[in-house]
Amino acid sequence: MKKPRILCIGLPVRDLTFRVQDLPARGFKIGAEHFEEIAGGNALNAAVAISRLGGRAAICGPMGDAGETSSRYIFDRMTELSIETRDLVPMPGLVTPISAIMIDPRGERTIITFRDPELWKVRLPETDRLLEDCDAILAESRCAAFCTGLCAEARRRGIPVVIDVDSAMSMREGLLTASSHLIFSSEALQATADVADDAAALQKLARVTSSFLAVTRGAQGTVWLDPNGALRQTPAFPVHTVDTLGAGDVFHGAFALVMTEKRDVREALRFASAAAAIKCTRFGGAFACPQRPEVEALLRQAVSPSA
Repeated sequence: MKKPRILCIGLPVRDLTFRVQDLPARGFKIGAEHFEEIAGGNALNAAVAISRLGGRAAICGPMGDAGETSSRYIFDRMTELSIETRDLVPMPGLVTPISAIMIDPRGERTIITFRDPELWKVRLPETDRLLEDCDAILAESRCAAFCTGLCAEARRRGIPVVIDVDSAMSMREGLLTASSHLIFSSEALQATADVADDAAALQKLARVTSSFLAVTRGAQGTVWLDPNGALRQTPAFPVHTVDTLGAGDVFHGAFALVMTEKRDVREALRFASAAAAIKCTRFGGAFACPQRPEVEALLRQAVSPSA
């Protein structure tokens, strides 16, 4: 049986991660207990998850100069996981995004990221090439300026489009209607709807889009709207958390993969929650994503929650 192929659209990032006991106060210096360099970014992390969970992942978006250290490093890491990179677009003279990330003992991360403003001017490869053998698209909402037309064409062709929304969008943003599934972080959802309540914000957005709507809330689980507009909840799996970096991206990648398998959205959300939970028990960003048998074992062990 052919593995589903998912096109992930976004900006790969070179992540410099530091484990620390406490965040430094302004003007202070502290030592880190551990350092690790990993490839990251929402789309790349999701592609890692898709690959590790049994799908085929391709990635598309802007990169810095092809000769830059960060670009070479990221290409090498993706090659290790057989992630397709032919549609990444190196942009001469520009800087590949880079992040400094501090992870505290509770697994929470504090991130500073630089993205060269010129990267947003990228022109993606031809639409027919990108959608060839494409079972789904997973895109970062911040890439709306250069991917909305592609997503709209994918929907016209009946290809699912999952949008990872982790920053505020306009209520008139094209991706709201050029998508089949919109999954928000709580902060992004409330900022987009200008409503300080997740449930009310989802219901407000439902008046401007027919896309499936959900909001991820970490340990509090996922809230979503069913086809009748009723609020539903998928609980998170309780785990000992050591590193949340990339957990949301693993969730999105796992969700998109299961949706290509023609399974119920409830199943997709539970599978995604389990994959993200296991990832949180391990250091290493999305590269700590579990293999599919591990996720399925957790699902078998868990008592089926009501949703």
